[in-house]
Amino acid sequence: MANAQTIFTGGNLLTMDPARPRASAMAVAEGRILAVGSDADIRALAGPGTREERLHGRFVMPGLVDSHVHAIWGGLRDLFEVYVGYGADTPRLLEAVRARAEALPPGSWIFGGPWRADMRGEMGPRPSELLDAVAPAHPVALRDASQHSMWCNSAALAAAGIGPGWTDPKGGHAERDEDGAPTGILHEAAMGPVAAHLGHSPDQMARATAYCIEVLNRYGYTAFKEPMAYEAELAAYADADRRGRLTLHAAAHITRFSPLGDALSPDEMDRLRALYATDNLRTGFAKLFLDGVGPSRTASFLEPYAPAPGYDPSSHVPDATLLIAPEELAEIVIDLDRRGYVIKTHTVGDNAARKMLDAIAAARRANGPSGLRHELAHCNYIHPDDRPRFAELGAVAEVSPKLWGPNAMTPGQIAVMGEERLRQNHPIRSLMDAGAQMSVGTDWPAAAPDANPWTGLAMMLTRTDPTGRYPGAIAPDQAISLARALPLYTTGGARTLGMEGKTGVLGAGAWADFIVLPQDLTVMAPAEIAGIEVTQTVWKGEVVHAT
Repeated sequence: MANAQTIFTGGNLLTMDPARPRASAMAVAEGRILAVGSDADIRALAGPGTREERLHGRFVMPGLVDSHVHAIWGGLRDLFEVYVGYGADTPRLLEAVRARAEALPPGSWIFGGPWRADMRGEMGPRPSELLDAVAPAHPVALRDASQHSMWCNSAALAAAGIGPGWTDPKGGHAERDEDGAPTGILHEAAMGPVAAHLGHSPDQMARATAYCIEVLNRYGYTAFKEPMAYEAELAAYADADRRGRLTLHAAAHITRFSPLGDALSPDEMDRLRALYATDNLRTGFAKLFLDGVGPSRTASFLEPYAPAPGYDPSSHVPDATLLIAPEELAEIVIDLDRRGYVIKTHTVGDNAARKMLDAIAAARRANGPSGLRHELAHCNYIHPDDRPRFAELGAVAEVSPKLWGPNAMTPGQIAVMGEERLRQNHPIRSLMDAGAQMSVGTDWPAAAPDANPWTGLAMMLTRTDPTGRYPGAIAPDQAISLARALPLYTTGGARTLGMEGKTGVLGAGAWADFIVLPQDLTVMAPAEIAGIEVTQTVWKGEVVHAT
C-alpha cells in the first residue's frame, strides 16, 4: 500500500461501514481514503512526507448527500428574487413587492414569494388587484410555498397572454371570477406562459451556482442531486466543474417532462447528457412530473379531497389529476430505462405513486433487470398495498423529512386534505419495514425554506418541529431512530448517485469526503441535532468549508 499523504488520528469516526462502524484514524492519498482503523494501524502507513492531523477526539462522519435539491434555483431566489420566508403574512409580502418595484425600472419583472394556501382568503376574489396596487408598472409573479401555484398581477397576465378568452392548458388551470376572467392565481401548467419570462443571464447563473455550492458545503454536503435540470442549469454546473469550483459530487436529472415547459425528446436528452457530463457532474438521470401538490388539489389521490366550494368529492376521478396518462407513462419509462437513464418522478399522491410503480414494472418486463434504481420523489402518500413493491421492483423511495413536522404550511394541508389523511403523510417507518431502498432530499427551495439537513434529521426522529415554533406532531408513529435515518443521508444517497462505496462512507477506496462536527452525533438529543453547525467539510481530501 502506498504511503499516505495525510493521516487523521485521535478522532471519533463514524464510518457508516458495517464491517468497521467506528474507528479513530484514517489515511488519505490523492483525495481517496487508503485505510480506516486505529491510530497505530494508520500511523504505520505514514512516510517521510506524510502530514499528521490530530483530531483531538472530534467527531467525524461521511459527508452528506442531498438527493433532491434545486440548488441553483435556491441561489437565484436568495440573490435575485423577493423572498420573505415561509412564515410571512400577506402584508409583509406585499410590502416587499412594493419595495422591489420602487427599486427597479418600470416594466422590469418581479419574481419571488412565497405565499401559502391559508393566505388565499386574504387575497379577495381578484388577487391580481392587490399586486396591481403595490406594483402598477411592473409585471409581478409570486410562487406559492409548494412552487406549484403562482400569484400574478394584471401586467404579468397580460405579458403572458392570459385573459378572459384564454384556455387552460392540459395539466393546469387559472382561477377565474364569475365572469370567467382569470383572477391572477395560476396552477401547475398554467404557470408556463408566465414562467417563460423568468430568464437569468449567464452571470446570474454563475453567481447563483457559486452561492449554492457554498451553502451546501457549509451544511456538510459533499454530494447532491439536482432534480430538475434544463440546459441552463446543466451548463452552469458543468462550467463550475471545469473551472474547479464544483466542490461536490453532483448528478442532474434532465427534465424529460414538466408542466412548466415543453417536453424534451429522448434524442435531445441524449445530446445534453453527452455535452454536459464532466468529472463531477453525472448526467445519466431523467425527471418526470406525474402529479402536483395537495394544497392546490393537483396531487393524484386514490380517495377524494376534503369538501370545499367548487370541489365535489363525489366527482373525484383518481387519474384525472395525472399529468401523464398511465399508458404513455409506461412507454416513456420503458424508453428511458432502455437508454440508461435513472428516472426520478414527482409523485405526491398515492395514485401517482402507484402508477409510477406500475410503469417501472412495465419497464422490468420489457427490458429485463437493467439495474437502474428509479426513484419516486417525495413519497408523501404511499398506499399500504404499494409499500412492498419498492423492494420487489428495485425502486427508491426518496423522502422529504423537512416537511414531516408541523410547519407554516400545515394548516393549508389540513384544510384541503383533512386531519386523517395528514396522519398518513410520509410513512417512512412502514416503507423501511417493507424493505424499500430509500434516500432523502430537502427539496430546497420548493416547500423548504433552506437546505439545512439537520432540522430534517431531527424531524425524522420526532415528527415534530425541532424549533418549537409549530406545536404538535404529524404521524408520530412513523418516527425512526438515528441509526435508521443516517444511511438515507449517506450510503443511501450515494447509491442514488451511482457512487455506492465511493462516497457516503469512510472506507478504503472511497473519496475522502467527510465532515467534522462539534460533538458526537449519536449522543445528541433531537433539538441539539437540529442546531448543528458543521465545523469542517472535506471533499476529495480538500477542506471546502471551515469555521
